[in-house]
Amino acid sequence: MFLVEVKVKASNKIHIFMDNETEGLAISECVAMSRYIESKLDRETEDFELEVSSPGLDQPFRVFKQYIKGIGRQVSIVLKDNTKHVGKLIAADESGVTLEKTKTECTETSKKKKELITEHFIFRFPEIKETRKMVSFN
Repeated sequence: MFLVEVKVKASNKIHIFMDNETEGLAISECVAMSRYIESKLDRETEDFELEVSSPGLDQPFRVFKQYIKGIGRQVSIVLKDNTKHVGKLIAADESGVTLEKTKTECTETSKKKKELITEHFIFRFPEIKETRKMVSFN
């Protein structure tokens, strides 16, 4: 498992988002992590509400390991200039990601015949505003 994000509200509600490198986080893993964290905190000193979960589908990527886990999946990338790119995440390293986009277009030789065109785009992390998994219902 790896830590994605910690949110602490003024009302002492602590929300910890965890993930793992496989398909998803099991409820039993969230319960185990919650119990472990609670054992390290003192309710006598400060009362709190603790919630441990995986980030929801609506949450953007927060850490590099989420990009690694997302390789092979459809994602939506919004750049800092607010342009949006949707495609398959095919690579990620410390500097950025590679996105594969496919589209059908008429070929130059025959205006009637459509051809599948695959393009690769490299985006550096400093230019990425947010990345989210795309949900597919196929």
